[in-house]
Order: sequence, then structure tokens, then C-alpha cells
Amino acid sequence: MRKKNLLIIISFLGHVVFGQVSGNINYQNNIQYPERNIQLNIPSKPTIVIKGLANLTADNYVAIFSVSQVGKTTEETNTLIDSRISDALVKLKIKEGFETFIDMISFVPIYEFQTKKKLFSKKTYKEIPKGFEVKKNIHIKYRDPNLLNEIIASLSNSEIYDLVRVDYFSDKIETTKIELINKSKLLIQEKIKNYNQISNSKVDTMEKKVVDGFRIFYPIEMYKSYQAYSNSSFASLNLEENDVLTPIEKSTTSYYQPIINKEFDFVINSTILEPVIQVLYEITLEIDVEKEKKVNSKEYFLVAPNGELKKIGLNN
Repeated sequence: MRKKNLLIIISFLGHVVFGQVSGNINYQNNIQYPERNIQLNIPSKPTIVIKGLANLTADNYVAIFSVSQVGKTTEETNTLIDSRISDALVKLKIKEGFETFIDMISFVPIYEFQTKKKLFSKKTYKEIPKGFEVKKNIHIKYRDPNLLNEIIASLSNSEIYDLVRVDYFSDKIETTKIELINKSKLLIQEKIKNYNQISNSKVDTMEKKVVDGFRIFYPIEMYKSYQAYSNSSFASLNLEENDVLTPIEKSTTSYYQPIINKEFDFVINSTILEPVIQVLYEITLEIDVEKEKKVNSKEYFLVAPNGELKKIGLNN
């Protein structure tokens, strides 16, 4: 009996550890994972496809913060917002590694309703100017991603909290594209060699069509939202007819979900620690087995002494 209980406890603990490793996202009821079986269809024409993926860390970042200010006059409104922005950036400007730009968004009057009561009629409401509202965005460029915490701390002292977005930039995208193309060339030659051996044919003598293309995904496109909680069981509550259930509001958060590298022939920088720029490359080679490639499409002629042109058959 003791051995049996011990076995049950060990099995339970093993299940708990696995749940922690998989992450809280698995509490979501709507999470669906794709079919794991390999589905192959015979194409009308032999086709060779190579897919490559490269994960690039950013060289530069640009964080955008939104600032708004309300005032009674245009002068007051401008003075207040400029003072807040200047105080927030004063510490950043004296340090290396930061560049800033102020983007003007809007400057509009704001209104309120004034009540007018007449002796022999109902209340009337008239819209009158109340003041002005100005909105500006602060663009801050930096190289070290750890500096974002310092930026947030500096701006929060001036009551600037709205981090709109963070954009990622890389200087290595073009060289990475070349690397993806070169690796794909080697792999496609290997697949052609395998095809020749399996089909007992020569792809080199057949007509071929080639298409290729790139896609780039930035971190801002790859965040998903979810709620981490487990549903409560109502079975043990013994609810009566007039009982009211008040569920607590669940916290919603987000997580970075990169493109998973399982469907690619090769991956450059496969291990991802931080959000990255992902460059995808795909090349497709279609082989027309019924058409032989023209070995020599040029025609050659020999000019005789009398000026007569004679066609030369080089393949004979």
C-alpha cells in the first residue's frame, strides 16, 4: 500500500514539473497546436523547395513615448509641455548613446458645455472654448537594450509614462540576405543530386523555373496576448437560485512569439534569448521532366570567300 501511494505521488509531481516547463499559456482553452503528421502530395511537376531563416539581434532601437498637455492658453500649454520634455531629457542628453527627436502630433482647442436657463423654457447647453491640448511624441534612439529602463525612469519623473512602441533596426539585413541565398544554393544542389539518384535522371538536361523571395518580421509584429489563470470549479459551491457569482477580473498580459524554426531547412542563429528581427528566405525550383533544356541556343555561320553564309552545326 505504501509503495502504491509513493508511485501516485511521483506521478503527480512529474505532471506538475512538465506543466511548469510548458508555461502558463497552456491554461488557455483556445490554444491549438498544429497537426504533427507529415502530409505529402505528389506535385504535377517535380519541385525542390528550400526554406531558410535568420534571427538577427538589433543594432539600434527607437523608443517612442507619447506626451499630452492641457492649458488655458496656447502659450501656457506650450510652455508646460516643453518644460516637461526638457526636464525629462536633460539627463539623457548629457550621456553618450542617446539621440532624441520631438514629433509634433496635434494642437487643438478643447471645449466644455455651459448651461443656460431661461425663464419660460428648458435648460440649454452651449459649447464654449475651455482651453487647449497639445500632443507630442518623444523619439529616443539607443544601442544598448538595457538602457530602456534608464529612459523610462528619467521620463517618469516628468510624468511621462506612455511607451507607445519600440522599433528594432539592424545594419546586417542585406548581408544576411546574401548569406541565406548562398546557403540555399548549396542545399538545392544537394537536393538535385539526390533527385538524380532517386529518379535515375539528369535534372541538368531538363528545363527549370526558379522563383525566390524574402519576408522580414519585426518584434512589434510578433507579440500575442493571453490571460494566465485556471478556471474555478462551481460543482462544490452548492449554488442556490438567488446566488450571484462575481468573478474577479483576470490580468491580461502579452508575450513575444517568434516564428518557430521547425519548418526550415536551415536556421542562422537558432537560439533566441531576446526579441529579434527574423529574415525568411524561400527558393522554389520547378523541373519540367518532359522538356529537354536546349544545350546551345546560338546559331553559327561561316562566311565563304564569295560572301555566302553557311550554317555550322557544332553539335554534329
